[in-house]
Amino acid sequence: MDLPINYKDIIKILPHRYPFLLVDRIVALEEGKRVIGIKNVTANEPFFQGHFPGNPIMPGVLIIEAMAQVGGVLARLSVPGAMENQESNIFFMAMDKVKFRRPVIPGDQIRFELEALRTGSRVWKMAGKAYVNSELVAEAELTATIA
Repeated sequence: MDLPINYKDIIKILPHRYPFLLVDRIVALEEGKRVIGIKNVTANEPFFQGHFPGNPIMPGVLIIEAMAQVGGVLARLSVPGAMENQESNIFFMAMDKVKFRRPVIPGDQIRFELEALRTGSRVWKMAGKAYVNSELVAEAELTATIA
């Protein structure tokens, strides 16, 4: 698949849809090794209505979910046959070493950089970092299974 990977191709890779698809673009990918993805945070995101009125902050759990979705693109494109089996999904197994460094607000563009720590046909572990500009906003180790 040619880079950048945009919305029309991301929805062929991931099962998520609006309002829960949190990846706008994949800008770099080395199969089985690493991936870089982008999320543009806009003021009209549905979660900002309640988190928090008058002081909109992207929920940390959604930052980690977006990170995991970027990792899911890496896994689906790296495992032979995963794209052909459209019924397979990727499920979280664990989140470790999760840290939030600063709030993400409307107008920010989050750049997710993930590196594969353990790869396989079923279980993947990745180290992820989220940046706004060059500032680290969140990091985590994520473990998922392809089922």
